[in-house]
Amino acid sequence: MACNKPIQTINPASGQPLHSYSQMSEQQIETIIEQSHAAFLTWRKTSFAHRSKKMHKLAELLIDKKAFLADLMTQEMGKVNKEAIGEIEKCAWVCRYYADNAEAFLADQSIAADMAESFVSYQPIGIVLAVMPWNFPFWQVFRFAAPCLMAGNVGLLKHASSVTGCALAIEKLIEEAGFTDHVFKTLVIASDKVEAIINHPKVRAVTLTGSTAAGSKVAAQAAKQIKKSVLELGGSDPYLVLEDADIKLAAEKCCQSRMINAGQSCIAAKRFIVLAGIYDEFVQAFTEQMKNKKMGEPMDDASDYGPQANQTLRDELHQQVVDSVKAGARCILGGEIPDKHGAWYPATILVDVKPGMPAYQQELFGPVAVVIKAQDIKEAIRIANDSEFGLGGAIFSNNIELARQIARDKMDTGTVAINDFVKSDPRLPFGGVKTSGYGRELSEFGIKEFVNIKTICRS
Repeated sequence: MACNKPIQTINPASGQPLHSYSQMSEQQIETIIEQSHAAFLTWRKTSFAHRSKKMHKLAELLIDKKAFLADLMTQEMGKVNKEAIGEIEKCAWVCRYYADNAEAFLADQSIAADMAESFVSYQPIGIVLAVMPWNFPFWQVFRFAAPCLMAGNVGLLKHASSVTGCALAIEKLIEEAGFTDHVFKTLVIASDKVEAIINHPKVRAVTLTGSTAAGSKVAAQAAKQIKKSVLELGGSDPYLVLEDADIKLAAEKCCQSRMINAGQSCIAAKRFIVLAGIYDEFVQAFTEQMKNKKMGEPMDDASDYGPQANQTLRDELHQQVVDSVKAGARCILGGEIPDKHGAWYPATILVDVKPGMPAYQQELFGPVAVVIKAQDIKEAIRIANDSEFGLGGAIFSNNIELARQIARDKMDTGTVAINDFVKSDPRLPFGGVKTSGYGRELSEFGIKEFVNIKTICRS
């Protein structure tokens, strides 16, 4: 029998409880799904101009309330407040982007064929369930919600329980923006209720951002019901530093990517694969960058990174470090749990990492960097692709043509950055390959994931 105990949110910086939320009953869930379907039947008929007006209003509300929303994010998952402000601003950006571009993306497309007329029309499909993670509590949701609603679909959100306050705030924002009632609803439930929702005949598709294990379960259930799914899962992004790279730039960008959100990002740099000729110089420069990052209270603007999202995740990360060191890796920075309350973990660097170690094989979801020496470019590319993951990666080199060739033809990932770190952008498709998932979010590609691509023709 499913457990209906209350959902408790906890401040990871202090370990103290924040709020308790009652889980929704099966009857409440059923009512919400029926209301969402009824809302879809109305919302799908609205014009793009109407949807755009509401989406622009939603962007305005995000900016107007960004201080409050950022504080909520910081309290629930420990993100430093200045990063939380930036996240809210990025959510407003994706709202405006789809408000301005959805109609063009989904315009009928004429295609020449042996008929008097033939064209493709993009039609909304109905309720899309989003199962979202805690690490970017607003951005992950809005990069789904903006294209979903602009396409004429409606959304159900099952957010991570630890950020339930953020989930309810998002629902309230969409209501305040004047969208049709029930076009976007938050389900306050535990993960064990997700399967039944996927099975519901009026839920047409599901998107998940999260762990590979969670994605595998959701994808399997969706497949059983013959329903579309999009998955954005884990990553162990490789950053190649070639011998002609700008070492100072590479060290800065690599550190910046590794430490975003206290290292808790699927597309954060995880493995730094450095050519032997510059290995020592890079390690020295990179270590200085990592050492200078200040761990501190998330509300303090002087802090570069805060705690991990909870103590269980922090302890799992530390165990990966400990087990890797036992297997022969060397820890040259950090690697010790601070003696303080909360889910804190310092910036950490591991070297001499070999295949078979947790730090080589697994995703390190926190501020732990792995630096690996490669003897030549061929070996560097082999190591980069020697992973079950394929989300993002980067190359640092002053030979742009070589970097472009490696990025295009050699790296088995969904995104590659050159002389920069990987970041999501509403204008560009985002997603991975291998166990990092399938399908794409954002851009024109993202809004077309959950529409009926309908062919219409006449003789």
